[in-house]
Amino acid sequence: MVRYKTVTLPEADIFYREAGDPGKPVILLLHGFPTSSHMFRDLIPELSGDFHVMAPDLPGFGFSSAPDHTKFQYTFDHLAKVMGDFVEQQKLGKFSIYIFDYGAPVGLRLALKYPDRITGIVTQNGNAYVEGLSEEGWRPVKTYWDKPTQENRDALRKFFSPEVTRWQYVHGVKDESLVAPESYTLDQAMLDRPQSAEAQLDLFGDYQNNVKLYPKFQEFFRTYKVPTLAVWGKNDPFFLPPGAEAYKRDNPDAKVVFYDTGHFALETHAKEIGAEIRSFFAAKK
Repeated sequence: MVRYKTVTLPEADIFYREAGDPGKPVILLLHGFPTSSHMFRDLIPELSGDFHVMAPDLPGFGFSSAPDHTKFQYTFDHLAKVMGDFVEQQKLGKFSIYIFDYGAPVGLRLALKYPDRITGIVTQNGNAYVEGLSEEGWRPVKTYWDKPTQENRDALRKFFSPEVTRWQYVHGVKDESLVAPESYTLDQAMLDRPQSAEAQLDLFGDYQNNVKLYPKFQEFFRTYKVPTLAVWGKNDPFFLPPGAEAYKRDNPDAKVVFYDTGHFALETHAKEIGAEIRSFFAAKK
């Protein structure tokens, strides 16, 4: 059974989904843009027999607090700080992380903070290498990094349209009828909140600081060599397959599995990814 809870932290109320036996190994599922823990709705039942599953919504996403950007600093450092508060409040000792999209820079900051507590990494289109960044997909964001004018900031608002939200879900998917419409519809409803756009634009601008941290993330991979599994939608327009393969450069024992789908691989391959995760960690016992 999945339980839906909210915890009050010093800077935000954090909604989260929880399932599985608390005595089992913990896996922390960290979502990306523009979604929430809802993206894990099919994966959680696949993992809850073997793991204690925790899936929080980041501040500004899903059902967690979404304060105005003038009152809350929307940076990845700050999101990771709040997630660190969540880890401490939940008294998580050792835990694995499942990182996707924005969840990658958040989760890998947790790895830097708690290096001796991270027992495994599952990266599903969660990038940590420059070769994984699509030139075409990231061009408008990089333009804003290079010249942070209001005009370039406003040009990014197209990413909040219903058409682009749906496109992120169905691009690269062989059978679009497998993608549940409530996925992108819920995301769009959250994006349409009055306070959302400026917060998301702040995060777009701050994403460049994630790229600057890639060397530190890679140093963590080399130093700690925690069991690492990359499960990757190979048709992702933002995070390319070379970004998955690169994990093996710093951790030769990392396993990489590609699926013939897009960015939101769980929409079409939750069962396969769940089975791969169970098998991978069972072999590490």
